[in-house]
Amino acid sequence: MKRSLEDQLSGKTVGKPEEVRYIAACVDFFLQNKTAENPEPRTVADYQRLLQRLQAHCERAGVFTIQGVTRELLTTFCATWPQFYPASQTRHRARGRLSSFLRYCFESQWIPRIPALPKMTLEAAPTMPLTTDEFKRLLAAVPVLKDPKEAQRLRCLLLLMRYSGLAIRDALTLPRRELRKEGEHYLVVTARQKTGTDVSVPLPPALAEELLGFANENPEYLLWSGTGREDCLVVLWCDRVGRAFDAAGIARVCHMVSHRLRDTFAVDLLEKGVPLEEVSKLLGHESIRTTEKHYAKWVKGRQDRLISLVTGTWAAV
Repeated sequence: MKRSLEDQLSGKTVGKPEEVRYIAACVDFFLQNKTAENPEPRTVADYQRLLQRLQAHCERAGVFTIQGVTRELLTTFCATWPQFYPASQTRHRARGRLSSFLRYCFESQWIPRIPALPKMTLEAAPTMPLTTDEFKRLLAAVPVLKDPKEAQRLRCLLLLMRYSGLAIRDALTLPRRELRKEGEHYLVVTARQKTGTDVSVPLPPALAEELLGFANENPEYLLWSGTGREDCLVVLWCDRVGRAFDAAGIARVCHMVSHRLRDTFAVDLLEKGVPLEEVSKLLGHESIRTTEKHYAKWVKGRQDRLISLVTGTWAAV
């Protein structure tokens, strides 16, 4: 009693007897805390799916309390991720979310330490722009969808991604109001869902008119009906884009085949001399370093300018 009183008066943290904390309750508290931070709804949903999978995995192993979550159990849980998250970047983000949950449990004094998680190596996504011939073949393969309206929707999606550089989620859920005519030009003026960065990209007039003329069920959006979850929508249309690639005889050399349309947009601009800084803005990257990482080798005249700068110093010498 004396030692406990001394600890309180000296400001030391007094340890409480260990309490049983069920994983389900810990997850609920964590999600409430995360919601209070007012993040994007999608972020909370990502945490919820991951932690529900963690809870189910632990329960299958006969573990129901947070104190029973060991490094070995977390290792076997992470080993299941490739079936849910095929891309290494997605698995890396999931690792960060799981680490955030474990840190919250530690700071709440529910566990004595944070169990170590397996290290994960990020695989660099290859930059794979389509050639002009490949893109023509891709458009010609649109009838792989037997429903004429869905085939037309697929054609609009492929063209929109190719000429705007939007990621598939942003293109599918683009509100009609964000395709505007300003003067003689049509502009896509939106914010990327992934980064929140504003994007403003001009579209060819014929494409803009085709998009606006598509008879979508929901007048609020260009291509989306507005029903169902966005992540399910993306999975559905990634599959349909993949089917078009197969029908066109274009090899699937990476998981996100739809990203090749975004690559085509970026590389075409860079090869025609558009500065990297401007392409970065059009892509909605938060930092130009992200653009450099994926597209530096495609910058037209980059090496020529470096050679010119170096040789220009020789005269002075």
